[in-house]
Amino acid sequence: MARDNKRPLPLGEQFFTPGATGVRKAVEQRSAVPMTFLFTQVPRWAAPAVLVILLLAGFAVANPIGGVAVLPVIVFIGWLAYLSWPSLGIGGKLLRVAMLTFLVLLAATRFGAF
Repeated sequence: MARDNKRPLPLGEQFFTPGATGVRKAVEQRSAVPMTFLFTQVPRWAAPAVLVILLLAGFAVANPIGGVAVLPVIVFIGWLAYLSWPSLGIGGKLLRVAMLTFLVLLAATRFGAF
């Protein structure tokens, strides 16, 4: 018999922002399936490992290919930042803005904008 290695979803947490409307509600609803897939189907180490590899490629390759490597990292971190924004304190918000600013500047330098 095959062993089921899926992780259960965490208990007691809401995925959707209470009272959300418009774009936030739509993004949260569309994000539910990929977020659940990442949590239950993908090994816990896989997403961070892929992001680190792409980020290292962005640091190592000082041309537009390095910039292209950083773009999925920007999208993924931006997506997670957007989803977690309502539940964050000021410190968490500042950290996410700083991280996204750093990543955008890294990509911009690789594309020759600076």
